[in-house]
Amino acid sequence: MKINPTNKAYLNPYQKQIQNQQLKQASKQSDKVEISTQAKAMQESNSIQKARQEHVQSLKQQVENGEYNVDLNKTAEKLLQFYRG
Repeated sequence: MKINPTNKAYLNPYQKQIQNQQLKQASKQSDKVEISTQAKAMQESNSIQKARQEHVQSLKQQVENGEYNVDLNKTAEKLLQFYRG
């Protein structure tokens, strides 16, 4: 004998679990980052970037003119330090 339920609403046995998860996600606080006024001022000043660009431009000019000389001993020392750790 087959019994068919009548007038029963669709029943999801996991509905309560889903609702609990949604509540937990909604109640979680997200991380916030606040940048201080001092840090903002440092970003706006760009003095370091300007100095770096000037240095790079001077190096490019030296390379183009053939005036840039590489200290081979210093380069070798730095390579050894890097690979030895």
